[in-house]
Amino acid sequence: MIQKSVAENVIQAALETGGDFAELFIEDKRNSTISMIGGVVERALAGRDYGVGIRILKGEYSVYAFTSDDSEENLLQVARSAAQAIRSNPIDVTLNFQKKIIENKHHIRILPNSVSKKQKVEWLRRAHLSAMSFDPVIAQTTATFIDTLKDICIVNSEGLFVEDRRAYNRMGISVIAESGNDRESADFGPGSFGGLEYMEQLDIEGIAKEAARSAKTILFADHAPSGNFPVVIDNEFGGVIFHEACGHGLESHAVARKASIFADKLGEYVASPLVTAYDDGTIPNAWGSLNIDDEGMATQRNLLIENGILKGYLIDKLGSRKMNMDPTGSGRRESYKYAPTSRMNNTFIAAGQSTPEEIIANTELGIFAKYMDGGSVNPTTSDYNFSVSEGYMIRDGKIAEPIKGAAIIGKGIDTLKKIDMVGNNLGLGVGMCGASSGTVPVTVGQPMIRVSELTIGGRGGNS
Repeated sequence: MIQKSVAENVIQAALETGGDFAELFIEDKRNSTISMIGGVVERALAGRDYGVGIRILKGEYSVYAFTSDDSEENLLQVARSAAQAIRSNPIDVTLNFQKKIIENKHHIRILPNSVSKKQKVEWLRRAHLSAMSFDPVIAQTTATFIDTLKDICIVNSEGLFVEDRRAYNRMGISVIAESGNDRESADFGPGSFGGLEYMEQLDIEGIAKEAARSAKTILFADHAPSGNFPVVIDNEFGGVIFHEACGHGLESHAVARKASIFADKLGEYVASPLVTAYDDGTIPNAWGSLNIDDEGMATQRNLLIENGILKGYLIDKLGSRKMNMDPTGSGRRESYKYAPTSRMNNTFIAAGQSTPEEIIANTELGIFAKYMDGGSVNPTTSDYNFSVSEGYMIRDGKIAEPIKGAAIIGKGIDTLKKIDMVGNNLGLGVGMCGASSGTVPVTVGQPMIRVSELTIGGRGGNS
């Protein structure tokens, strides 16, 4: 994607004013989106984005610039312009690029551009028809298919020269249920880091019917009560609370500046002894996985919490300098337009010993959060507020009537310590995470867990 001689000249130019590290990130991305509303294709877009990011470090100071013009003349100009932000004594650097061959753990069998738009439209139509046939209360569907093929090259002043190919595909189905003046919606968006062979084994009809079932259930549900309850949170995307309320607080860009409640707590209990948690970028073809991070380091399985004790952080190269700790393969960025920073990949609470049936049976009165929705969190304090998209009351150890409009309010570090049952049914869910280095694909996950007490905000009466 770039000639070694050009890369060498640009990096030398970036270091002329005294920087001690320089890096080029070259990206060629092709993506397409097809959207269908009510069974009719409303939008079909395809595009290509190409560019180069140039980063210069001096100690704990960072400068970043990017351009879509990869001519050597322009790259030299951009590098020298960025370097003006650093004024120090130049360091002699001898560059010796050795192209690194990486192990591909995430195979791509069917490239996105090898499948016709007609076939992709057919996948969307199958989802639409399946959802609409579920029940007469289903009034509308929106189905979307996206795919991305991205080639990257990372070159830096430490001699790294590595290339990688990344493919993503994701199908989303959103369903609206109506009864009189009332309407509710539910949506699902499974995806894969890999080729379109993923779509061959995806249960499209099953996912669409589940979205329809959820929308209908919410439509006729009572409003959730308010108060303090034991809360059982189901597996898969239920892990979004851990991702938001804890995971972001373990990223080095927050920890290094003491903007995280988890700063300086290595070796301390930050969770229940039942909780062990990882961030693992190596899971084959998982949505948040990568062969290498966006700084060229191989991803790895990072132990974050072990039996309640904080064991590690997620650290990028700049964070490594600030914290005097080794990087963990966690440097990520949305595109060449962003400098990388520490980010999660596939973050999850590990499976425990209890069965889901045991967790429910041991809860006399509580809330069952089957599906979670979005929310907000303050990483400095870990205070959070999340909504439950589909919930139920638990009465006498059994799942009872459905409820809607429940908000879970808590403090992440307190919630972790109140987990008193952990299921054996680990599951993963896909999502997108936005931060200072843009929006990146991430996986969240957990088995079913029970939190002994959480505050529930709702509009209903007494439970």
